[in-house]
Amino acid sequence: MTTTASTADLLAFPSRPEDRLRRALRKLEAALTEQGVAIAGFRADLSALSTAVVGLDRSMADYRGKLGEVATTASRATDEARKLEARAEAMLARK
Repeated sequence: MTTTASTADLLAFPSRPEDRLRRALRKLEAALTEQGVAIAGFRADLSALSTAVVGLDRSMADYRGKLGEVATTASRATDEARKLEARAEAMLARK
């Protein structure tokens, strides 16, 4: 029975060119509306992506800053360790 209804829908075809043009224009309008909705969704997704990228950039800047601080601290610790090592060697040499 569903097949019959589908067949009936398929057979209902406008006979006048004006009717076909109206139907084509309605379909075009529906497609343009659908495209507008899709583009709005795409723009929203781009905005969300932009926000995420900005957040990631800030996080990476913070991370680079922290790495710089760690590198400075490690360099100071290395210098201090070398000074202590030199002092220990000097003390052992005195014995």
